[in-house]
Amino acid sequence: MREYFAGQFDVAVIGAGHAGIEAALAAARLGMKTVCFTINLDAVGNMPCNPAIGGTGKGHLVRELDALGGEMAKAADRACIQYRLLNRGKGPAVWSLRAQADRRRYQEIMKHTLEMQENLLLRQAEVVELRVENGGVSSVVTATGGVYGARAVVISTGTYLDGRTIVGEHIQSSGPDGMHASVPLADCLRALGLPLRRFKTGTPPRINARSVDFSKMELQSGDERPVPFSFTTTEPPKNEAVCHLTYTTEETHRIIRENLDRSPIYSGVIEGVGPRYCPSIETKIVRFPDKARHQLFIEPMGLETEELYVQGFSSSMPEEVQLAMLHSVPGLEHAEITRSAYAIEYDCIDPTALLPTLECKAIRSLYGAGQFNGSSGYEEAAAQGFVAGVNAALKLRGEPPLVLGREQSYIGTLIDDLVTKGTNEPYRMMTSRSEYRLLLRQDNADERLTATGSRIGLVSKERLAEVEAKYDAVEREIKRLEHTGLPASDALNTLLAERDTAEVRDGATLISLLRRPQLCYDDLRQFDPLCADFPAALAESVEIAVKYEGYIKRQRAEVAEFARLERRELPEDADYSVIDGLRLEAREKLSAIRPRSLGQASRISGVSPADIAALMIWLGNR
Repeated sequence: MREYFAGQFDVAVIGAGHAGIEAALAAARLGMKTVCFTINLDAVGNMPCNPAIGGTGKGHLVRELDALGGEMAKAADRACIQYRLLNRGKGPAVWSLRAQADRRRYQEIMKHTLEMQENLLLRQAEVVELRVENGGVSSVVTATGGVYGARAVVISTGTYLDGRTIVGEHIQSSGPDGMHASVPLADCLRALGLPLRRFKTGTPPRINARSVDFSKMELQSGDERPVPFSFTTTEPPKNEAVCHLTYTTEETHRIIRENLDRSPIYSGVIEGVGPRYCPSIETKIVRFPDKARHQLFIEPMGLETEELYVQGFSSSMPEEVQLAMLHSVPGLEHAEITRSAYAIEYDCIDPTALLPTLECKAIRSLYGAGQFNGSSGYEEAAAQGFVAGVNAALKLRGEPPLVLGREQSYIGTLIDDLVTKGTNEPYRMMTSRSEYRLLLRQDNADERLTATGSRIGLVSKERLAEVEAKYDAVEREIKRLEHTGLPASDALNTLLAERDTAEVRDGATLISLLRRPQLCYDDLRQFDPLCADFPAALAESVEIAVKYEGYIKRQRAEVAEFARLERRELPEDADYSVIDGLRLEAREKLSAIRPRSLGQASRISGVSPADIAALMIWLGNR
């Protein structure tokens, strides 16, 4: 193949999925001349796994990305067709927004956003080679011979990197949705010495709505008052679609058990490690043999299509077995498959080979993002893509990097988990992964991160001023509630009796009433005119701050202790092999991870409290 020079760029992004989109937009918006490659322009922003944005823990990532200046939340609010706030029956720490997306509309929005972005070239081409000079990236080469000079590269290859799809006995080299896989690039990265590994994920079958009997299923409508993803969305979202719920049966389980010998998962055909928290239906049946049924969510893939997604039915069984399985489910007795379920294996990097900036330790100015880093999910990918794109740009500008702490954000938790602890399966964000989830709620992501977005140059000063004014108003209202008394009255005591809480004889402050678990801010509106006029969006922030004040103070104290260890920096050139008191395993792990602080060192698997004590003594002696 004869090569030609296709131009010089600051940043090259390989892949235009959810990670690549955010990386390319962030770099271009920070003034970098950027090129973003995709194997097929029709796959930009594709949703091959499920047509939804958000979910438990994932909704937090989308909100945080929005506060920092990312794009996913804005696009979701333009493309989503049903919104549900999950975990409303629990505390606000685990409330998480999830919405069904019109898959094609989302793709169109994101593709057009990339096309309209200044400093950004969106290019259909397969990158087959990454070239390195003097320890750093220098260019990328496409299959057609184009050599694109690049001062930094972000790899966001999703499940395309040496991908192969598996349906029963049928195996082929392929990316998702029938796109071709990226094989030469995988070979190139191995040759460069990057520590690649093999992971797996899967999809369920898609079916035609015309062939479904919804009368046998439970209706799942959206929220009565939908909440948008983006803090800047002014028009309330509309629910334009509904979902349905059905269940597997004993017959489903019988069919699966009798065909396990044909399952690639159990026959040894599949070599990659799959996600523990999103298993295939055959894995569920084997893992939970006593469970009589499993939930299946029937979700629309868009407003202009009859295709439905059978959430919870991921499989790699042969097609005829998939069809028999489906036909054993209430409402799906005559379901017509439009796309068969499949498993997909792909290459990804051991994320401990990356710095907290997502830059590769071995190759300067090479960044990883998304499923290439061992994570799963659109939201996890977008968050990493944003951080990688920002840090590529900041490094080229000679500015300090963006490293978010665990105490600041779910994004910080996600990246710290990956680069410090590593992962032996596709990593999925969950609220339980954060030690500080009461502080890192989805409702206050703007309060936590808008200033950071403004500092790096992706959020306007006007937007920052709006957020600061919002939380100033919340603080003023809390102080007013503390100093405003409400006299006892028949109306107040009637309400208190109805809510099964103690009546008041001599009156009470508004804040003391709001602290009662049985009451909410809206209950105060009928008794206080200023409460009646206070915006509902701010009232939720007030209520959370008041009701959880003690817990929030306790968690802030924990963060202060966490920050103390994070401030104890470890030298980049530390020779852990000569430090007295460190166990052999700790020396090996510390030398491989190269933690930047005592705090990060303490989170490395295999590093004990005794090892941390030895490091503290060593630091003190230095």
